[in-house]
Amino acid sequence: MKHYDLVVIGTGPAGQKAAIQAAKLGKRVAIIEGSNVLGGAQVNTGTIPSKALREAAVHLTGANQRGLFGQSYRVKKDITIADLVSVSQQVIRHEWEMIRDQFERNDIDLVWGTAHFEGPNLVQVVREDEMEMLTADKFMLGVGTRPAKPDSIPFNEDSIFCSDQVLKLQRLPKSMIVVGGGVIGCEYACIMATLGVRVTLVEGRNMVLGFLDREITEAFQYHMRSSGITLRMGEKVESIQELDPDERGVKLVQATLESGKRLKAQTLLYAVGRQGVCGALALENVGIEYDDRGRLNVNEHYQTNVEHVYAAGDVIGFPALASTSMEQGRRAICHAFGVKTDGFNTVFPFGIFTVPEISMVGKTEEQLTEEAIPYEAGIASYKEIARGRLLGDDTGMLKLLIHQDTRELLGIHAIGSGVTELVHIGQAVMALGGKADFFIDNVFNFPTLAEAYKVAAYNGLNKLEHVCGGGGQSNKAA
Repeated sequence: MKHYDLVVIGTGPAGQKAAIQAAKLGKRVAIIEGSNVLGGAQVNTGTIPSKALREAAVHLTGANQRGLFGQSYRVKKDITIADLVSVSQQVIRHEWEMIRDQFERNDIDLVWGTAHFEGPNLVQVVREDEMEMLTADKFMLGVGTRPAKPDSIPFNEDSIFCSDQVLKLQRLPKSMIVVGGGVIGCEYACIMATLGVRVTLVEGRNMVLGFLDREITEAFQYHMRSSGITLRMGEKVESIQELDPDERGVKLVQATLESGKRLKAQTLLYAVGRQGVCGALALENVGIEYDDRGRLNVNEHYQTNVEHVYAAGDVIGFPALASTSMEQGRRAICHAFGVKTDGFNTVFPFGIFTVPEISMVGKTEEQLTEEAIPYEAGIASYKEIARGRLLGDDTGMLKLLIHQDTRELLGIHAIGSGVTELVHIGQAVMALGGKADFFIDNVFNFPTLAEAYKVAAYNGLNKLEHVCGGGGQSNKAA
């Protein structure tokens, strides 16, 4: 029986960084993977595949160049699922190789099999034809989540499926119903619409992506409708069923809404929520509790209610981002082995890879209003930015929320080309306590999208100056 300083369960982003951090501290580490591939949902079914699919769709359809070359511009006329999947698989294979190489270079033992606890410091790993027992002083749970699949929905992986199964489609459908207006539902709805699929999105709330700044959400919903997506907002699905083939032999799926509406399409993507997988870990043998959605509660150090067992990533809930999961895993292990870290900066960005991209960091206008924090908004439109015009994007925008008294940045919200990269400039200034004046007093490469920060800062600060009776500052955004 092998003994380790740390055993990590799950090779997703939290588990990877936890294992590597422990190895860098000179600890003996094993990491267990229950599926037959490395990387968890991040690499195999979620972050990487969906983004690879998006990039392939945007490139092959020429969607990101139509502002320059016209709406009829297209790189490839007939796009197949094979075209899209081949791009995803190239990226996924590279990620597998990189993760395995990192484990090998750091002398981390990779153990294949399904793990569960037999005791507080004992796990059993089960494979097809054998099992082994491992003991450890510390444990890290990075097991992630899976798409929720209610028993009432007749999933079949062909016409009715969850987000894990999109890349397994045999053909590109002509029409699709997407149930759920969260990040996953919106991303796939946009990808499919870009590919020419007729998409209807059903969302129980009155807007998609409700955690975003309302102005950005409204702009995004306008973009969705402009791309041909039909939005059924404030609607809930009552039942989903496969219909018998019509006279042409075409099989359809029907979603019946609580309002009585019946929606029909060739395919249906169910993207409402995710479920934890803690039930398979036999955590009762350790005394660890989890909620009815299979998620773990942890303290500020990522410890469960059993102090030598840590957890990080999607399994602990919000914000459930690959980026935050990596840092959570690293910080958990630093605490486990007595390495001091600074407090986890809560100024972290969200990146949503819809078409167009959306990104944000900090507070929304609605949050600031609710908290009675005085602010002003400075806005830059891509049509004012030379780089925006060069990219053919005249609808993108960047918004800065600026404290009326201190001029500090309170939030950055953006929609358009490249915003998931662009947001990090504002994030750095916010994290360092910077003010909007930083963007006016510094030089940015020209022509770049970063110029939008300067324009937005002028726009917001001019409003403050005018309110205070000053003359303002001259700029095209004034």
